[in-house]
Amino acid sequence: MNPIPALSVPGLTMPKLGLGTFRMRGAECRGAVEQALGLGYRHIDTAQMYGNEDAIGEALAASGVARGQVHITTKVWWENLAPDAMRRAMEDSLRALRTDYVDLYLIHWPAPAMDLAASLAALVRLKEEGRARAIGVSNFPVALMRRAVEEVRAPIVCNQVEYHVLLDQSAVLAYARAHGLAVTAYCPLAQGRLAQHPELDRIARKHGASPAQVALKWLLDQDGVAAIPKAAREASQRANLAALAITLDDSDRAAIAALPKTERCVSPGFAPAWDAPG
Repeated sequence: MNPIPALSVPGLTMPKLGLGTFRMRGAECRGAVEQALGLGYRHIDTAQMYGNEDAIGEALAASGVARGQVHITTKVWWENLAPDAMRRAMEDSLRALRTDYVDLYLIHWPAPAMDLAASLAALVRLKEEGRARAIGVSNFPVALMRRAVEEVRAPIVCNQVEYHVLLDQSAVLAYARAHGLAVTAYCPLAQGRLAQHPELDRIARKHGASPAQVALKWLLDQDGVAAIPKAAREASQRANLAALAITLDDSDRAAIAALPKTERCVSPGFAPAWDAPG
């Protein structure tokens, strides 16, 4: 297997390819994480809301991999952004994960009526106490990123957003790169929508790969972008690692750039205004 390259921005270094764990729980989650660690994954993504931090903690403890070799991201739910609630959420996450710190702690979703400055200040305090090595946000459109970085001046290092070949995130990427932030792509395979995509299939056949592998490599080739595909089965975890060996050419990238990019898979009722002026 090709080694997993690292993404580095000021204040954060993490493997560009990680394991997403949304909707995995209990024994399935523990087994998937142990398996991934055995295959060489060193980036595990979870969240308070996923209800699987305890299973991930068990897997990490059983894996034999030193804590310092694994990047762990977790997230605080949008209903727990008040400072006291965030602190309790962090304590619960650390207890479940069986660790003294997480490598990256994110606001999972912006709350509709949140006090952004107070929430970010609470994040900063957790970082200063050593409970989080780095802090960031998730599902923040450019307008909210701008408030966090330029108005509040919070030392965030990452924005985790839905990003794949069928969704344009050029504005978020441009802002992140201009301000030294990483972008982590969740739903990088558009929740399975890419498996039968004819244009991706054409590119994939050229490389002896699958459409999903082509879509994943397209993300991993981008500066400042990490991806966290969910993969419970060993075959899927291996396939995602094997995507690292694909070499896309200019014609492949042009074909992917030409695809319609308006398909958002995740937009709950409490989601922010995605296209608010930045």
